[in-house]
Amino acid sequence: MRIFDPHIHMTSRTTDDYARMAAAGIQAVVEPAFWLGQPRTNPGSFADYFDSLLGWEPYRAAQFGVVHHATIALNPKEAGDPRCRPVLDLLPRYLDKDRVVAVGEIGYDSMTPDEDDAFERQLALAVEHDLPALVHTPHRDKARGTRRSLDVVAASGIAPERVAIDHLNEVTVDLVRGSGCWMGFSIYPETKMSPPRMVEILRRHGLDRMLVNSAADWGVSDPLLTLETGREMLAAGFSEDDVDRVLWRNPVEFYGQSGRLELAVTGAGEPAFAGSSIKRGGS
Repeated sequence: MRIFDPHIHMTSRTTDDYARMAAAGIQAVVEPAFWLGQPRTNPGSFADYFDSLLGWEPYRAAQFGVVHHATIALNPKEAGDPRCRPVLDLLPRYLDKDRVVAVGEIGYDSMTPDEDDAFERQLALAVEHDLPALVHTPHRDKARGTRRSLDVVAASGIAPERVAIDHLNEVTVDLVRGSGCWMGFSIYPETKMSPPRMVEILRRHGLDRMLVNSAADWGVSDPLLTLETGREMLAAGFSEDDVDRVLWRNPVEFYGQSGRLELAVTGAGEPAFAGSSIKRGGS
């Protein structure tokens, strides 16, 4: 089983996690820029973080044969903090980098006017830089937040197939399914989605435009729950090809729209696989 985790925060994980992931067949990851738990107080701390996502973290992943890409954005949790909003002016210099495959995470936390503005401006940057967008739906009032997210996406002019609406569940999947956007699901040990619930959604709604991720971070989470979801799919009667589509080909198709997906390890790590480079260029 080959796995591409399309949303995982490896900055928060250890090298032991990378070793376990590689042994489990997780060959590629995308790490979205997100809130680190401790509030940041100036744009410089974001610049250092973005530099780490595009420099140190790909190198660290390569030691274990894992390919690492990132998405870059001012995350919704900090979009309303006036100390952080100047980060929006820093983003263009990062969105041209080779390893950036989308603008994200963007969207809503508390659905404030400042979040509206940051969301709209970053969708415009996605269009300007010809990148997909990864949208975070809020943990509170999720259905209203998802509807509002879809309205902002529709008004932005970005093609819906270039947008992934993430952290969905049984309540919100129907809202997104007819929009043309991709549907993202985070599998967690205690909250969000579980492997059995994910399998039931796949059974009901099919495999098209489905993205399954662990979203593992500094909280209670597990970077191997993509593997567990694949095993649960097989136990429920899905084929190996179905599993490969959901856990590999779908994320490759979504992030491949960036033209920057380079699916081969360079440096000290062994190649995760061969002959799968999807790259448009960049700086």
